[in-house]
Amino acid sequence: MKENIIQAIVAEMQRDLDCRQMARLKAVLTSELHNVEIIEKSDCATQQTQENEHLLNSFISAKKIEGCSDKTLTYYRNTIERLLVTLSLAICHITTTDIRTYLSDYQEEHQSSKVTIDNMRRIFSSFFAWLEDEDYIAKSPVRRIHKVKTDSLVKEVLSDEQLEQLRDSCTNKRDLAIIDILASTGIRVGELVKLNREDIDFHERQCVVFGKGNKERIVYFNARTKLHLQQYLNERTDDNPALFVSLHSPHTRLTISGVEIRIRKLGQSLSMPKVHPHKFRRTLATMAIDKGMPIEQVQRLLGHVRIDTTLHYAIVNQNNVKLAHKKYLG
Repeated sequence: MKENIIQAIVAEMQRDLDCRQMARLKAVLTSELHNVEIIEKSDCATQQTQENEHLLNSFISAKKIEGCSDKTLTYYRNTIERLLVTLSLAICHITTTDIRTYLSDYQEEHQSSKVTIDNMRRIFSSFFAWLEDEDYIAKSPVRRIHKVKTDSLVKEVLSDEQLEQLRDSCTNKRDLAIIDILASTGIRVGELVKLNREDIDFHERQCVVFGKGNKERIVYFNARTKLHLQQYLNERTDDNPALFVSLHSPHTRLTISGVEIRIRKLGQSLSMPKVHPHKFRRTLATMAIDKGMPIEQVQRLLGHVRIDTTLHYAIVNQNNVKLAHKKYLG
């Protein structure tokens, strides 16, 4: 490889130099390049890709040790891999401008929301901050990319009437039990599908769930949920330990998508827009705060690490604001 380069340079210069100069040029090139390792461009690209992949794997391993779920780790990996493949640069050479341009182009191409773009920014910030802390890079290029300002939209909750309509539309005891446990506990759908029969304490009307980061907490359900859960379990003939299973044989544990599809279909049958499991969680948080439950207790009930997250779920009822205004300011 090195000899080919020298020969190419000599051949290119032979019209401009005499024989003595040509010999001198060849001798200088041979001497100067003696201890230099020359790698073909394709090899450089391969080496760069391997180094980037090694750093990404190390970051994902660090996050796994911190307790991130497999779903979160996959989201992190896919988001960062798209960046690295698109930029096609060594991680140490990626600049703030590169990332800003990537985010802008991604938003335009995919018509992504501001929330999505800010989520990507946060992932990049976490990745490059970790690289900086581990001394792989001198300074994170994401430091100067500020939080994306997102629109503050009031997210809808389910009314008491809508909850009753959903219950009435259930054609089997399993769906009714799912509606009730989501409405009374506010658990995540991922927590719901992990529940086993033995996790339910009917005497205390409570159950143990494992939230994000495998954090364990106790949630509580009401008397109606207890009744409907018992009716559902009593009619089951399978021996699956899962709390909720498919209606037909072989009665496998319900998945997140299975619950989401079923809830969505119940909503569609009633012409209710955007009915999904998470809406029950938001409804519970709003109802709890409207009825005076301290925000710290709502935080514990929902399993949030930061109270700011709880505040995002809780929507103050506008009628309560109106009554408060009349009471204190009217």
